[in-house]
Amino acid sequence: LRQTVMEMVEPEDFDRALREVMEHAGLHPASNKERAWECIKRVWASKWNDRAYYNRTARGIPHEDLLMSVLIQEVVPAKYAYIVHTVHPFSGNAEEVYAEVVLGLGETLAGNHPGRALGSVWNKTSDACRLLNFPSKSIGLYGGGLIFRSDSNAEDLAGYAGAGLYDSFPLTPPEEVHINYADDPLVQDRAFRREFLLRVGKLGVLVEEATGSPQDIEGAFDGKRYYVVQTRPQVGLRGQA
Repeated sequence: LRQTVMEMVEPEDFDRALREVMEHAGLHPASNKERAWECIKRVWASKWNDRAYYNRTARGIPHEDLLMSVLIQEVVPAKYAYIVHTVHPFSGNAEEVYAEVVLGLGETLAGNHPGRALGSVWNKTSDACRLLNFPSKSIGLYGGGLIFRSDSNAEDLAGYAGAGLYDSFPLTPPEEVHINYADDPLVQDRAFRREFLLRVGKLGVLVEEATGSPQDIEGAFDGKRYYVVQTRPQVGLRGQA
């Protein structure tokens, strides 16, 4: 199935349609149309990657129920990327925000690259911040431009949280950098780390209040601004159906 998807030939009006939809969204048209079509097909093909296929099978989700389109976004040139759960996912404590942070783009976090992210817990009431562990991922990904990622109905299927199973592909591959934690303020500067984690925690609360439910948030910090690039209802909490 993956091979069949990758053998698809682009429609005759692909260039025009892609240019129009990107201009409508305020994005600069893709400079490499062949690479853009390749990225779109690779996202579609990721519906059939091994982890997604076996995950759906194990949960009894019919494969035809998973519908996927491709989302085209600008990449935040992240200095740090983070995932925030506005309810502690392990204890179920609604007063605690759990966050994981990596250097560079969030793909090393969401894509399960080897090593650990920085882990922390922030209390919504007391403002107390607890460091759980320092980061240990040896590689950071850095870059910008456009990214093609899955936009599926995984979050709408009962008992199934499959958004992280599918693949994303940047138009321009990011640069792999070996990380030197000895020079990084997130590790070495306690005051900077506390301020960073405090802001990330409060950002999580703002998103939770705006959506009206606990959230699983992906975000990035480019050195000046904090971004939310995606949020979805947090699953797996005690008391959830």
